[in-house]
Amino acid sequence: MEKVVIVTGANSGIGLALCERLLTEDSQLRLCLACRNMQRAEAARSALLTSHPAALVELLHLDVGSVQSVLSAAEEIRTKYSRIDFLYLNAGIMPNPAVDIGAFFKGLFSRNVINMFATAEGLLTQQDRLTSDGLQEVFATNLFGHFLLIRELEPLLCQPGRTSRIVWTSSSNASRSAFSIQDIQHINGKESYSSSKYASDMLSLALNRHKNSQGLFSSVTCPGLVMTNLTYGILPSFFWTLIMPVMWMIRIFTNTFTLTPYNGAEALHWLFLQKPESLDPRAKYHSLTSGLGTNYTEARQMDVDDETSEELFSKLLELEKAVCRKAKQRNAESKAYQQYLGEVE
Repeated sequence: MEKVVIVTGANSGIGLALCERLLTEDSQLRLCLACRNMQRAEAARSALLTSHPAALVELLHLDVGSVQSVLSAAEEIRTKYSRIDFLYLNAGIMPNPAVDIGAFFKGLFSRNVINMFATAEGLLTQQDRLTSDGLQEVFATNLFGHFLLIRELEPLLCQPGRTSRIVWTSSSNASRSAFSIQDIQHINGKESYSSSKYASDMLSLALNRHKNSQGLFSSVTCPGLVMTNLTYGILPSFFWTLIMPVMWMIRIFTNTFTLTPYNGAEALHWLFLQKPESLDPRAKYHSLTSGLGTNYTEARQMDVDDETSEELFSKLLELEKAVCRKAKQRNAESKAYQQYLGEVE
């Protein structure tokens, strides 16, 4: 029976590289590219079909930063598919990242240079903003939208006698120090990306605790330092022209510089081949590349605890009720208005 695989953020970078690798592994997949930009999604689909002409590649419009988009996409998925085998939660943003140039050059000529590039610790800040749903954009896109999608798709993910998989694209930038359980949306902080990725690590742990008995298993990956559109947007292009030779040279001394989307998708692809029962729910599976260019996956323990992850899970359930109630109210008002216009005409 063909596997049904949905990948969010699949139109470029790690998501597109993953799709290419999955189709190479199993050409019988039913692959769904869930993307915000449908023009880029069409281009990605064309590229995949060029190398895999017989593949079944479908498109779905999904903006995980929008509650209404998530609800609409989930409804379409429930109509189209009878089950989901793999749900790759790869979409994410780091809006308007700013670099402390002084800290960058100071770190460039220090012993901390490898860690600085690998994690961007102490180097980046982001300017967050509110969505039309009244949520912090990074939180909504990197975490809550995906949580809401999972909740809406539970009938397809949790089926008797079957196992389904959720795989998160996290980051080495995920940090306990950036996260506050009293401020899960990171309204008062300056490390929204790091906070959202740490929250996804904790949510994965909670999902395993609540859903393994129903056949749903969640895993977390880290792609390493990958050069994607998100990464290139951090610094002006001329900086990358100067830095890239240094980065390739540094890779000789560290395995976290995966650099290419293909390499960064290593752990995501590796998990596709594993039995879920054999995986560690407290591990983050890292994509690594040796200095000679060999790709491999390594499990590293996450800095997470049951109590905080359970509290986060509860807070997300409460927020889900509130935002879904508002979304249904807006839909009802919109339908009433359309009906009114029809009567006037």
